[in-house]
Amino acid sequence: METGKTTYDRRWLLRNALTLATGISAASPRLSAGLSQALSSRTRTVPVALARCRTYADAEVRAALGACFDLLGGISPVVKGKTVTVKVNLTGQQFRPFMNRPVGETYMTHHSTVYHLAALVFAAGARRVRIVESTLRRAPLESTLIEAGWNLRAMGALGAVVYENTRNRGTFDSYAHLKVANGHMFASLDVNRAYADTDVMVSLAKLKQHDTVGVSLTMKNMFGITPSSLYGGTPGDEESTAGRGVIHDPRRFADPALPGLRTDFQSTEAGVRVPRATADICVARPVDLAIIDGVTSITGGESPYSAGPRMRAVNPAVLVAGTSPVSVDAVGMAIMGFDPLAGRGTGAFARARCENQLLLAAQQGSGPADLKRIELRGLTLEQARHPYEINALPGR
Repeated sequence: METGKTTYDRRWLLRNALTLATGISAASPRLSAGLSQALSSRTRTVPVALARCRTYADAEVRAALGACFDLLGGISPVVKGKTVTVKVNLTGQQFRPFMNRPVGETYMTHHSTVYHLAALVFAAGARRVRIVESTLRRAPLESTLIEAGWNLRAMGALGAVVYENTRNRGTFDSYAHLKVANGHMFASLDVNRAYADTDVMVSLAKLKQHDTVGVSLTMKNMFGITPSSLYGGTPGDEESTAGRGVIHDPRRFADPALPGLRTDFQSTEAGVRVPRATADICVARPVDLAIIDGVTSITGGESPYSAGPRMRAVNPAVLVAGTSPVSVDAVGMAIMGFDPLAGRGTGAFARARCENQLLLAAQQGSGPADLKRIELRGLTLEQARHPYEINALPGR
């Protein structure tokens, strides 16, 4: 049941709903015998599913996503009768083709993955699907998605689909106040209520790098839930369409106030602030289902504004899914040829000279980043591996 007073304990139970014994044996014997045991202890393994998906053809995307969910034991126990909120990634909201390809094939969430995710969620018994993103526009999210070429009529035919631009309060009367347990940077965060008044939180990300935090996967996708009205450098401005530069570097702003910032946090380095904020966000608003779209993407940066001379289009041809965003991102990093346990300023984090957001979140209990504690289901890592170019990232 939805509630505006979502508690951390309830979100923890929801995030780990696949591990609960009640009702799961009937839904999937493999789930009760495998997944519930795998996640019942911090010392045991966490399952992550990998499926081959070479194109965005409808049948192929539907089959690959379905295969991932089957490998996890099925999603019906998690979504049946529930509101499922899907955070997409519309980096920059400029929908001109990039590298002679549609943006969904390079650096933004592809509409096909969202459509078939929604279709499978409704087929599993979900009551409602809410698509969310914090855009840099005052327009409703629907108009932005139409501009991006999404078929909202087809989405609506699947079931009750709603949309929310979460750059401010949006359609709600107030913000949700979320506590951050053991926060690295924040003690609490204020967000659009769409992120709290939901039963299931899904982060649907691309398989790509990032010039501030090294990689931009399901965890970094959640960085975008912070509203511009509160974290954009002009606190309380409901009309703000600014980004979140004040989280990156407060020295560039006249009023760098951030709601919930820890009083003892002092760093002004983006390579410290952004990874820590990302980890804290994933504690405050836990991700229940993390999905990486690695069908096609780019190597060498997050988007056109971070493009270097060696940026190129890539076709890893894989989808990755699991219940822990840390573990899913660890597998995503390994697919890209990077060590998910790399320390600050090394490996994937070398050019950005940043801290490792995965290790920060693992310290908070959001899931293991160590591949030895992750049970791969479906493709092997050797079959899925598609090395990216760490040196292709633009210099800073």
